[in-house]
Amino acid sequence: MRKHNKLFASVALALGFCAALPSAQAADKQLKSVGITVGSLGNPYFVTIAKGAEAKAKTINPNVKVTAVSSDYDMNKQFTQIDNFISAHVDMILLNAVDPKAIEPAVKKAQKAGIVVVAVDVAAAGADATVQTNNVQAGEISCDFLAKKLNGKGNVVIENGPQVSAVIDRVKGCKNVLAKNPGIKILSDDQDAKGSREGGMNAMQGYLTRFPKLDGVFAINDPQAIGTDLAARQLHRSNIVITSVDGAPDIETALKSDTMVQASASQDPWAMAQQAVSVGYDLMNGKKPSSTTILLPSTLVTRENVANYKGWSSPR
Repeated sequence: MRKHNKLFASVALALGFCAALPSAQAADKQLKSVGITVGSLGNPYFVTIAKGAEAKAKTINPNVKVTAVSSDYDMNKQFTQIDNFISAHVDMILLNAVDPKAIEPAVKKAQKAGIVVVAVDVAAAGADATVQTNNVQAGEISCDFLAKKLNGKGNVVIENGPQVSAVIDRVKGCKNVLAKNPGIKILSDDQDAKGSREGGMNAMQGYLTRFPKLDGVFAINDPQAIGTDLAARQLHRSNIVITSVDGAPDIETALKSDTMVQASASQDPWAMAQQAVSVGYDLMNGKKPSSTTILLPSTLVTRENVANYKGWSSPR
């Protein structure tokens, strides 16, 4: 009787092992399609995010379909884009939210459809994970440079932008630093220059008309900084220190040529997008990151070190 029981136990164990084998060896869910919605594909920064994400997705599945669209900072347009991604049954959405809070219903709708949503560059309420630059730090190092260039005194403008979390954090970081310099007077900090070169030009033209003495400008991104410099030169104003955030190819050129742009706190959109896809793919397969918010550090690019700067238009 004991032998029979042993035999039964052995058979049961073997059958149990065989039953467990398929799930133990089960392949990860296949990444077939990715949807990406960003602020503006007219900005090389967001083009790099799209390219970085596609490159990473193709290492997971060479046949993956990646669709990148531009919200143009229009909330309704972004809602429609997410609806389109849901209808297309994408596996993952990389979301650069127009509004970090108002986007939540669209995020929930996508998740209900079984889609992983990863916020990229800016926060998005309800997202499964967020990958972004440490934007408070970026604002701090850019404005610390500005304050030191001005020897802690002068009239300064904080040229604001679209009120996404990244911009809000950069301005917060900048103000943290400038507050430690009582000799610096902030003349304006609330004008939205739209995150674009044209917006930067228009805002700067207004500042220079209103303020006879302007010593420094912190622009929330590089396109605005380039526009700011153009406006100053067109109006024959000089000796203005301009700093920003991004470390874009255009700013590399500006730092190597005769402009008033002096520094930019760099981002790495390629690495950011690659990490977002990796985290999203892990989440698709039940693997949660140790932290749902991943902050990438920023480094300052200046005229002195730009020659050694790797840039972000290609893989590192």
